[in-house]
Amino acid sequence: MSRRSPLQSILRRAGLPAAALIAMAFFGYYAVLGPNGALAHHEVQEELAERTEQYQALDKQRAQLRNRVELLDSERGADPDLVEELARKQLNVARPDEIIIPLD
Repeated sequence: MSRRSPLQSILRRAGLPAAALIAMAFFGYYAVLGPNGALAHHEVQEELAERTEQYQALDKQRAQLRNRVELLDSERGADPDLVEELARKQLNVARPDEIIIPLD
């Protein structure tokens, strides 16, 4: 007949509750102090506000680009002023009656 020591029987009885406490402490720690925890909520809200501003700026820029593309639509007839502006800019040309002043 084998006899267990009192220490061994205490450890055997306390094993499951100890594992449960360790698991609860682990999840509780990350719920409060983790990267998405309760204390990080303020930082997440600030980042959300910053990203919203970036999104609005990009949305405005996209609307401007969409407008320029619609003005260059060949099916509806391209806007002559925009075509002239783009041709002058890309081909580096000027009219004969214009004076060009080079800047350093």
